[in-house]
Amino acid sequence: MANERKTESIVQSLLRRVGYCDDHGIHVEQQRSDNPRISRLLKRASKQGSGAGMPDFIVSSETYSDFLIVIECKANELKHKSKSGDRYADYAVDGALFYAKFLAREYDVLAIAVSGETISKLRISHYLHLQSYSSAEEFCTVTDRLLPFAEYREKILHSDSKVRQDYNVLLAYSLSLNDTLQGEKIKEAHRGLLICAILVALRSRAFKKSFVEHETAPQLADDLVNTVLNQFQSSGLDHNKVQKLEGAFSFIRHNTTLTGNKDFFIDLIQQIDEKINTFIQTHRYYDALGQFYVQFLRYANNDKGLGIVLTPPHIAELFAELADVNSNSIVYDNCCGTGGLLIASMKKMLGNGSVSREIEQNIKQQQLIGTEFQDDIYALAVSNMVIHGDGKTNIFLGNCFDLIDKVKNRYSPNVGLLNPPYKTKTSTIEELEFVLDNLSALDVGGKCVAILPMSCVITDSVISENLKEQILEHHTLEAVMSMPLQLFHDSKAGVVTCVLVVTAHQPHPAEKKTWFGYWRDDGYEIAKPRGRVDTNDRWNEIKAKWLSAYRNREEIKGLSVTAKVGSSDEWCAEAYMETDYSSIGREDFEVEVNKYVAYRILNEI
Repeated sequence: MANERKTESIVQSLLRRVGYCDDHGIHVEQQRSDNPRISRLLKRASKQGSGAGMPDFIVSSETYSDFLIVIECKANELKHKSKSGDRYADYAVDGALFYAKFLAREYDVLAIAVSGETISKLRISHYLHLQSYSSAEEFCTVTDRLLPFAEYREKILHSDSKVRQDYNVLLAYSLSLNDTLQGEKIKEAHRGLLICAILVALRSRAFKKSFVEHETAPQLADDLVNTVLNQFQSSGLDHNKVQKLEGAFSFIRHNTTLTGNKDFFIDLIQQIDEKINTFIQTHRYYDALGQFYVQFLRYANNDKGLGIVLTPPHIAELFAELADVNSNSIVYDNCCGTGGLLIASMKKMLGNGSVSREIEQNIKQQQLIGTEFQDDIYALAVSNMVIHGDGKTNIFLGNCFDLIDKVKNRYSPNVGLLNPPYKTKTSTIEELEFVLDNLSALDVGGKCVAILPMSCVITDSVISENLKEQILEHHTLEAVMSMPLQLFHDSKAGVVTCVLVVTAHQPHPAEKKTWFGYWRDDGYEIAKPRGRVDTNDRWNEIKAKWLSAYRNREEIKGLSVTAKVGSSDEWCAEAYMETDYSSIGREDFEVEVNKYVAYRILNEI
């Protein structure tokens, strides 16, 4: 006869074997809990339908008070998981997920189902139910053993679901922080720099320990700026760069809100340490600063007037994939903004920590290069790179067209990534000129990936055609992808965009077909007030499909096509894909017309 106590005894033994004990601040409770918060959440969690319930095991940690492990056992391995998923009392997986649902109202919960009366027959399944999420997802492929608590925690922290959850929390905080700084009369253009300065200063152990002890707010402001400059010097920036950056951050010494209210200033630093610094330390190589910059200038005229739209993080990571970035890549962004494309490249190059310390240092010191024209954004970019790495940052302030030889001769980049300033009524430089500039700096065979307004590659103007001719004459147009219509919604820009992939210094063969992708749906939806978010967790699946089709040059109905093109042709998938008109109804027509009208209004056409 099956005996569930045997299974529980095996679980106890496995937990002890991998370090689950009170001596390490980890508490294992069996069929009960002394934690009133847990008891309250499980008050109505009876598997029989009424009253309280309790899992076979609950594991909690003094260090990570927002995380629990629940384990549900069954003796018979055939009672591991039901088909319906609602046999809570009879099946291990069903029961574990049942308890996790109640606890996930206030905790991140790892639900573990164990069945079997012997080690040889033991079945183990893992599910992750994050706080406030409606359901759990399968997690961790280990099916024959339990892992140490720290290993579970590490896997969860770096899971896609946890990153999304923490990022959504970060976005919510950015909205709140923006309102706070607006109320304190801190200018939009200064907000991003202030956040940067605080994050850079917090890298100093001395500042982190002592900032609350300053007697006056002006002393704290002076110490903050001086600490930032010292951090830049320690990161290997030359004296001229440090001097330029000092000017960008000097407003902190004179801002009346910061120098006149010590309590507000200290509270702001503590909040940024808790909310933003923790995110950056946990989820390394993610352009959190860029997202705050977008939020701070969302309703200001500064960024849109300059044609600046920052690359969304998931598209920045897509760029690194399209360019096949690896540990040997030398990446150049001649319009680097806050550095989002360089940070995404750094993440890909480091391979989640799989490279040696020597290679990591070289990547950070020699293989990430950027130029930025705007003083304040340059300061954000340098700060961002310093925050995300301990090597010398190679971000240059100036006109990228004047820096081609310096970049090419000193670094010899083989990958170019860029999201150039979009042309406005007052600007004279075409977006394709930035692409040609980037290509000029690359080695022969280097790969350039750029995102541009669709108008650059479909208009029949003489200027546009001449620039396209230069690309084909000197380089190879590998692919063009039509991107989502509302991709830059968060930057308050209604521009319709495409991505170009170009191989440098290899003239486009006359008979070569370019691959065109119709990448209009990335799974992201507009969710006020957070902006565009992957609400249904569709992006990873969509990205895998896109990349597979791109790398294999597949022609897929409704997704991709190949065609020979010249400088006078339209470089977009829509021009060459066959449309199945039988599938188009009145509702589809109305949706597209509304999109078109919105596009014209947003672009003042």
